[in-house]
Amino acid sequence: MNNESQPKSVFSKPVSRRDMLRLAGASGVGLLLGSTGAFGLMAATSGSLQPAYDQPGSTENVTTGTEGGSDRYDFYGNQQAGIVTPSQNVMCFASFDVTASDATSLKRMLQNWTVASASLMTGQLLNGQNENEHLPPADTGEAAGLLPSRLTITFGAGPSLFDNRFGLAGKKPAGFADLPAFNGDNLQPEWCGGDLAVQVCADDMQVAFHAMRNLIRIARGTAVLRWSQEGFQRSTAADPNNSTPRNLMGFKDGTANPNIKDAAMMNEVVWVQPQDNAGWMTGGSYMAVRRIRMRIEVWDRSSLGDQEQTFGRYRVSGAPLGSQHEADRGDMNAKDASGQPVIPMNAHMRVARGDGTMQILRRPYSYSSGMDKVTGQLDAGLFFISYQRSLDKQFIPMQKRLSEIDALNEYTQHIGSATFACFPGVRQGGYIGDTLL
Repeated sequence: MNNESQPKSVFSKPVSRRDMLRLAGASGVGLLLGSTGAFGLMAATSGSLQPAYDQPGSTENVTTGTEGGSDRYDFYGNQQAGIVTPSQNVMCFASFDVTASDATSLKRMLQNWTVASASLMTGQLLNGQNENEHLPPADTGEAAGLLPSRLTITFGAGPSLFDNRFGLAGKKPAGFADLPAFNGDNLQPEWCGGDLAVQVCADDMQVAFHAMRNLIRIARGTAVLRWSQEGFQRSTAADPNNSTPRNLMGFKDGTANPNIKDAAMMNEVVWVQPQDNAGWMTGGSYMAVRRIRMRIEVWDRSSLGDQEQTFGRYRVSGAPLGSQHEADRGDMNAKDASGQPVIPMNAHMRVARGDGTMQILRRPYSYSSGMDKVTGQLDAGLFFISYQRSLDKQFIPMQKRLSEIDALNEYTQHIGSATFACFPGVRQGGYIGDTLL
C-alpha cells in the first residue's frame, strides 16, 4: 500500500533518469544516429546490415543445450532461448518505452535487434571492428576476444504496446494486461511496466552487459530505457555440482520447478498452444516480473527455526520440514507432537503450491543495488521472473494466495511489477516479433 507521507526514495531510484534517457534518445545523439540508431552507422561503414557469421538454419528448440559441448546457443529456433534454457550466472534486464511514431520504425528496430542478437550469441562483435577513425565503432568492444558464455537474449511485448500507436490493438491477447494490485504491494512507477522487455543472461557479466549496451544503442531514436536491473546467482565455477541456487535469505530457490527437459510438461506449463486461440503468441510464453525488496537486516536477526518455519523447508538441505531430501513433496498432513502442522499453514512452500495442480517456471535472480540512502540499509532482494502459458490461470492465482497469507511477507515487499508477452522463436529470414507485425 502506497503512503504519500513516506519518502519515495526508500524503495526507488531518481525519476529523472528516465527523462534524461528520453532526451538523449530524441536529441543530438539520437538525431546523429538516425531512426536505426547504431545500425545506421554500420550501414554507412559496411554498406550492408548482415550477421558477421554463417548461421546454421536450425529450426529446433534452441534452448535444449549447446552444440558440441560449446558455450553458445543459437538465436534461431521454434522458441526463444532464455526461457527453458538452464539459468546462467548473471542477468541484465531492461524495459523500454517505444518513442517511434509508426509501426515501420518499430519493425525496423526489431529487425536490427534480430541481426545483432544472432551475432552476439555467437560471441562476434557487431559487423566486426569499425576502423574508420572519424566515426564511432559499430560495436562498443568490451567483449572483444570473449567467449559467448552461454549468452541468451529474450524479447517480449508489454500490454502498453497494444494501443493505437502501431495498429496492434486488435492483436492484444485476450486477458493480457498489467498484473492486478496484490495485498501488500508498494509498487514504484519507476520499476513497473514497459512497451518492450529484453532479458539478457550469460555466465559472464561483461558479456551480458555488452549485449544489452549494444541493443540499447541500436534502439536509439526508436525506443528508450524505462528501467533496468542486473541480477546474479551462484556461478557454475563456485558450484560445479549445479545444485539449486540459493536466494539472499540463504534458502534454495526453484526446487519446485517443473522439469525443463520434459517437452510435454513444458507444453503444458510454459508454451502457448494453438488451442489457446492466441494467434501470433503460439509457441511463445507469458513473462511475469516482480522486483521484491528483502528486509535483509530483519531477516538476519531471525532464528534459524523461525526462518525454516517461514519457508517450510530446512535451510541446509532444502527438504520440506519433516522430510529428508530436497525433491521430496512434503507431507502436508503431518502433525508434530503438539498436534500442529509440521509444515505451517502459512509457510511459503505450502501457500505457493496450493492444491498442487498449477505450476509456473521460475527464473529468478538475486539483486543488490547498493545502499538505501534514506534508511542506510541494503537495497537488495529478488528479481523474480517466471514464465507460464497463462497469467490468469497460473501466476495470478498463485500470487494472490501468497500476498494474503504467506509468512514470507513479513520480510519482503514487492516494489516493481510488469508483464510481457514473449514472442515465439525466430526462423531464418525472419525477425523477432514477425508473427505480431
